[in-house]
Formats: sequence, structure tokens, C-alpha cells
Amino acid sequence: MAPHYPALAERVRTQAVLQPALYGDVDFRATPYRHTADPGTRSTLHPRMGRRAVTLDDERLVELIGITTLLGDVVADPYAALEPRYGTRALVAMVRRACAEGVDAVPEAPDELRAFLAAMEAPPAWLDMELVEEGARLARVGAALTSPFITRGVFLATFLNTYAALPMSLTGALSGKRAARRINETANFFAITTLPGALDRRGEGFEAAAMVRLMHSMVRYHALTRPGAWNREVYGIPIPQIDQMPAGTVGSYLLALKARRRGRDFDASERAIIEFNRYRCFLLGLPEELLPTTAKGIIGIFHGRAALLRDDFDDATCGALVRSSMDAYLRPHRTPFDLAASRVEKAWSKTSFAIAFCGGRPTNAARMGVDFTPGDMALVAVTAPFIIGRTIGAEIGVRSPRLRQAVDRYLTRLIRRRLATYGHPEFVSDGATYARA
Repeated sequence: MAPHYPALAERVRTQAVLQPALYGDVDFRATPYRHTADPGTRSTLHPRMGRRAVTLDDERLVELIGITTLLGDVVADPYAALEPRYGTRALVAMVRRACAEGVDAVPEAPDELRAFLAAMEAPPAWLDMELVEEGARLARVGAALTSPFITRGVFLATFLNTYAALPMSLTGALSGKRAARRINETANFFAITTLPGALDRRGEGFEAAAMVRLMHSMVRYHALTRPGAWNREVYGIPIPQIDQMPAGTVGSYLLALKARRRGRDFDASERAIIEFNRYRCFLLGLPEELLPTTAKGIIGIFHGRAALLRDDFDDATCGALVRSSMDAYLRPHRTPFDLAASRVEKAWSKTSFAIAFCGGRPTNAARMGVDFTPGDMALVAVTAPFIIGRTIGAEIGVRSPRLRQAVDRYLTRLIRRRLATYGHPEFVSDGATYARA
């Protein structure tokens, strides 16, 4: 019984009907072990973030988090389940061609592909599409000037809980060179989607979103169909929608915290960025219920997920993922400039990680696999005037009627250069590399 979100609960239940081979063995009436509303059980919500009781007393929020902990992707999962018939390469090739030329350009397109892209092509009424392109323009400042220095640190945040990190560990995608590839693919997606027109139906960001969505569904397919690979009673659904929400809305969350500190809601520019983030999340398959528009709502959903996720940091899973991600070399070459740029980026990533998740304490960071040193802090201090100063200047410029076009051209060129350093993204999950959980 879901008194507050019956439609969303019905979507969860239909997964077993639409994909019995994938979800037929999942008991959607049972709460997985990872999800806990027990006030005596420790959650991932740190006391400095907020009071857990606020979430536990909100029955609507508890219900929403519980439902979306069991929600996969009702349109992309059926397409991924065709992997035994077509193979991974063919599924990827059909998606790429359909995104670039239209699904009718793929004569062999199965109905599942048509349904998948149709769900992405029609923006819902709850989105204000007039704000999306403006939000993308404003988001280009961060994509060009700050994201390259903190993406790794934010990426690490997804590995701080055993229950949420296991899908990535299972794929084997964060060992050796695969770690660098996945981090760069993440950076590529969030950068490319800010480019002018990138989220249009034939845009490169639209295709990237479809590929990310397919990759997540491929992970679900292999995890749920491979004997012994996934414990449904403990972990629920691999990469549920609630676990995708933080990465897609972390920028909105930071804006919400800023607005709350100043005792207000969003201004016009912030509102545009929020709507851009919401549209990008819609393309990735997130439901409206996880994408509130107010500062209070965004903070509530962020803290709600943390408050209902059982705390656990298993070094064999989380620690290994953190260490391999931090050790990964992300630059395309090893010239003196590349080596210096890599060192600065690592210092910023480690510092942002330590401040956001370890209370700024090196000992706490070390326990999680991050060697945060005074040398890192010194590098950040030395480079901060340039990085922060340039960012502030660009933020002023994109809001100035006289400067906005010139600044936007500069930011677009810079993002293009960033994309070249990230390399060509594959957005593919290879089932042959999967381990047993």
C-alpha cells in the first residue's frame, strides 16, 4: 500500500510484469536490508548535515525513498535485456544511430528501442523547457572552470556506502585503466550536456544521456540474471533511481544550501540551472518525484536518501573503489604540463573530498582510502586565486548583457578542449568482466 505515491508504486510493480526474466524473482513488497527507517540503526546522514528525525517523521518522504529504492528503468531495462539476442555492440550501435538519425533510420530497431527513445523525446509538462537552454548556458561556467578540478572528488562520494557502491564494484569497472575511463566518462557526460543545443533531440548530450541510461540498464541486467551475482534481499535493485539522484542533482543541492544560508529561495539564474539539471535527470530516467524545484524540497530529498540508507563502509568494496579512483591517471599524455595538471587536479579532488565527507580531517580521509596531505592543501592555496578568480569573473560575465556572448564563446571553446582530454566515451558495461558478489 502506497497512499502517497500510488502511481510510482505501480510503476515499480510493473517491472516484474514487463520483464519477468529480469525482475520475476524480486519481491517488490519486501524492503531491502539497505533501506532502514529504524531510529536505532545508523544511517549515512551525518549529524552536521541535518537531523535524521526530520526524515523519519515525514511519512511521505520515507515512502518515496522506499519506492525509488526498488525502481529501475521501465523503458531502458527491456532494451538492455535484449543483449543475449543482439549482443552489446549491436545494442550500442542501434542507440547511437537512432539518436543521430532518428529511430526510423534503424530498420532492424526492435520495439524496445522505439519505446526507450520515445520516452526521452517528449519532455513532460512538469518541465519548463524555456529555462533549460538558459540553465545550460549558466552551467557552462562550472563545466569549463571548476568541474575539472573536483569531478574525481565528487565521483568518490558514490563509493562511501557498501550498498550503493556494490554495482560499480561488481562490474570490475574501477580497476586499473577502467577507473580512469569511468571517471572521464562521467566528466564527459556532465560537460557535454552543457554545450549549446546539446540536449536537443539530435544533440550530442541527448545521445550521451541515452548511452549512460543504457549502461546503467546493462549493469542491472547482468547483476540480476547472473547466478550468485546479486543479493536482492540485501541490496534491492542495482542502481535504483534513488541512487542516481545525487549525481544528477548535486549542483542543485549546493545551490539550495546557498539559498537557505541566505534565507531565500532561488533567484532567476539559479532557477534556470535547477531546471537544466531536472531535464538532464529526466533524460536519464529519473521521475518527477525525485526532482523538486524548491530549496527546501531539494535538501529534503538529498538528506532523506542519506537518512534512510543503512551506514556501512566495507574496505574491500568501498575502500578499494576509492583507492583505485584516486590512483587513476586521467590526463591523455604524460608531458610536463599533463603531469603538473594531474597533480593540481588530484590536490583539489582530495581537498574537496576531505572537506565534504571527512570534516576536513586527514585521518578521516585516510580511513576511506584518500591520502590527504598538507602538500595538497598548499597546492590548492597556491592555485585557488587563479581558479576561483577566473570562475567569479566568468559568472559575472555570463550575466552581463555586454559580455555574455564573448564569455560564452570562451567557455564553449574551453569545454571542447576539456572533452578532448577526457577522450571518447564508450558508456559500455561489459558483462564478461563482472565478478560475483
